[in-house]
Amino acid sequence: MKKVALIANFNIKEKADATFAVAEKVAPFCPEIMVLSSYKEKIFRAHKHRKEFVYSSADEIYSSAEMVIVLGGDGFMLETARRASVADIPILGINLGRVGYMTELEPSELDLIEKVFKGEFTIDERAMLSVSIITKNGQKKSESYALNEAVVANGSTARIVDLQLSDNGVLVSDFRADGLVIATPTGSTAYSLSAGGPIVDPKLSCFCVTPICPHSLLARPLVFPDTARLEVKNICAREKVLHLTLDGRVTYDLYYGDTALITKSELTTKLIRIKERSFYSKIRTKKFL
Repeated sequence: MKKVALIANFNIKEKADATFAVAEKVAPFCPEIMVLSSYKEKIFRAHKHRKEFVYSSADEIYSSAEMVIVLGGDGFMLETARRASVADIPILGINLGRVGYMTELEPSELDLIEKVFKGEFTIDERAMLSVSIITKNGQKKSESYALNEAVVANGSTARIVDLQLSDNGVLVSDFRADGLVIATPTGSTAYSLSAGGPIVDPKLSCFCVTPICPHSLLARPLVFPDTARLEVKNICAREKVLHLTLDGRVTYDLYYGDTALITKSELTTKLIRIKERSFYSKIRTKKFL
């Protein structure tokens, strides 16, 4: 690899210091280390500039980097995945957050980075969601994607809403709840888990639909094959607009009669794995079990 990007928050000293430590490990193997140009002045003021650093825009990074190393938590990983998946760039995550479920290394394990440059790694390919909004007139008004989940809810107002779930035009159920979470196996350990959904092995090909605080004793999480064509329709007449949120990062308005159409995306997120450990050992380590 000749071009590796480092994505981190240089405004926080501890994270900046960790990033410089990673650069020290990467430099012997990589002639170009791409860093966001917005941090150039800060890096020079800290006297941490290296000859390998190439200051670039985000568009330049995601158009030419061969690997992205992310230093942060799962939120930072999700943000990076949204862009890296489009460019088909693999991601190596280093945990500087609280849980770091999606990351591969801890700060104490930086010596393992050299394994990537020696070819001693595997790619863990994760499925993503393709999410569109279809108006009540049948027009598509937005299209995006998510690695973890799509959530339809009322936003900041704690009020029960009415939603209708269908699969390929066939009614599944109406829900009275705070919202619905439609998650990939990767996202099953995130918001869906908090809402009472199952933990799903990422090797499975499925979606999880989990109601958030349902106003029913019978409403339970549902698991669909990833060939499903899920439709979540806003049938809540008393609310002007609901909100569709993807990976907790991007939010769209879902008006009465609008439908969120959710299918498996052609995009995937490629996570670099160096350590040999199972999915279940990781969730035990992260205290999910």
